[in-house]
Amino acid sequence: MKARASASLSAHNSHIPGTVSNAAARDLREAGFGHGIFRVTWYGVNILLFAALVGVLWTAAWEYSTECYLRGFSDAVIPFSAAPTRKIEAILNWMGHTPARFDQAPESMADDRDPTDTLNYASLLSVCGTATNAFLNLADTGGLTVRRLLLLDVNRTTVHVVAEVLIDGRWIIVDPVFHTIFRGTDGGMLTSQQLASPTVFRRATQNIPGYLPTYTFDRAVHVRLSHFGPVGRWVRNIWGVPAWESWPALSLIMERESLELFVVFAFLVLCLLIVRGVLRWYGEARLGIRMEHMYRKLFRAGRLLFEPTD
Repeated sequence: MKARASASLSAHNSHIPGTVSNAAARDLREAGFGHGIFRVTWYGVNILLFAALVGVLWTAAWEYSTECYLRGFSDAVIPFSAAPTRKIEAILNWMGHTPARFDQAPESMADDRDPTDTLNYASLLSVCGTATNAFLNLADTGGLTVRRLLLLDVNRTTVHVVAEVLIDGRWIIVDPVFHTIFRGTDGGMLTSQQLASPTVFRRATQNIPGYLPTYTFDRAVHVRLSHFGPVGRWVRNIWGVPAWESWPALSLIMERESLELFVVFAFLVLCLLIVRGVLRWYGEARLGIRMEHMYRKLFRAGRLLFEPTD
């Protein structure tokens, strides 16, 4: 009897204004908790988005200054109206005979990918990775289509780095460290497919002082996917050599630190904008939170800023 009376009283109280049932109170608490988590996530994503936008602006300014520097350097080294082969020879001649501004580079620059460094340190121009970096950036600024090529040993470890230049529909091999365009016995420029032949390779390299016979072309890739960590190794194991690996634009991104960071920040902005859009939809459709669009806030702030005061 008492239980029935208590249940009736609870049911009666739930219809009285200002009273809330236990179930309704629990729902309100859960809704409040959900709103709190949502708002923390929302503000966190917006803070990250703002930081990523700052990163895009910073790296864009860095890339613009690098491009301007390379343009001036290229104009001083490469004949503008020369044929592609003549441009390559001009770059190799500069790398082989023109001293850089500084002789010994700091140890921290051993794997440097900033062309404003690799073009100015003599020691970096004698290392295959940084020398190829300098060549690729100068050649690209000089109007050539270029990409890098990594030569691997049996353990798939990089033993040497060279460049490929697109001339008359063929990717011919250029070695910036040895200041050489690889040529056959007939004087024709060679591709990596031709140099994969032991006979052709031996004849092309026999007159290059100091060229090691282990720098062969039978195992070569354009991008070490291990650079991207576990994701890169997973892509390599699943798909082998992806088609996009040979894109010249990808080689340039990998060889110019400012451009690589710009692409990373731009991709991060895109991802965060998608996450922000999903969060907005969830907040409005599921939680009933109405949020004003950013462009309206900016418009209102602009009106307040430029509106004349009495």
